[in-house]
Amino acid sequence: MNDDQLLRFSRQIMLPDFDIAGQEKLLNAKVLLIGLGGLGSPIAMYLGAAGVGELILVDDDQVDVSNLQRQIAHREQDIGVNKANSAARAVNDLNGHTNVTIIERRLEGVELEKQIDCVDLVIDATDNFDSRHTINQFCWETKTPLVSGAAIRWEGQISVFDPTDPQSPCYQCLYPETSTGNSAALNCSENGVIAPLVGIIGSCQALEAIKYLAGVGSSLVGYSLFFDSKYMEWRKLKLSKATDCPICSKH
Repeated sequence: MNDDQLLRFSRQIMLPDFDIAGQEKLLNAKVLLIGLGGLGSPIAMYLGAAGVGELILVDDDQVDVSNLQRQIAHREQDIGVNKANSAARAVNDLNGHTNVTIIERRLEGVELEKQIDCVDLVIDATDNFDSRHTINQFCWETKTPLVSGAAIRWEGQISVFDPTDPQSPCYQCLYPETSTGNSAALNCSENGVIAPLVGIIGSCQALEAIKYLAGVGSSLVGYSLFFDSKYMEWRKLKLSKATDCPICSKH
């Protein structure tokens, strides 16, 4: 690291269990962030500010005025601009040394799998079950760790799934595809969401990503953390690996 980096990241480097070694791991890390809305906005900004060396930002949507209530990476002048593009600007405003790649289309099939296979960590900040299940499947196929989060109304949750850990369940274990049919319409546009909630959940996702990449502390692998913001209650539940899971049991 050069002198500018030592000064910029000094508050992290002075942490005894993080130190220069942890910061260098972040600087050398490559992260794929899918979704630059309410969750993805704080994730992108915190990862960029913390010094993650390379970010791949993926979103095929444009900024709408209704997004500005909670999607803090975007501004009024970004209305009509692709969200990945707008978020990249926010990241570079914080740290111009972060290498940001923008993908302004929906990744599917082989293209999605290739992007997942070339990174150290994937963060799912999407807002629908179909995307989450697809991302989970390709993360398991490529043995790429996944940080997953969701927020709706007043409630949110965070989990980490690690295909390199034989004991780790996957997203399919938590939400089998056969059980999500009646929940397909659970999104912010139809159910609403309180603004700071996505910031809290997204920040937790960024924190889990930083800890995992730097090799610090213990992660949420094998757990799901639930937050009820209306009553300020947190619950941490142990997750079991489903022995008949079609995604992770075969691996």
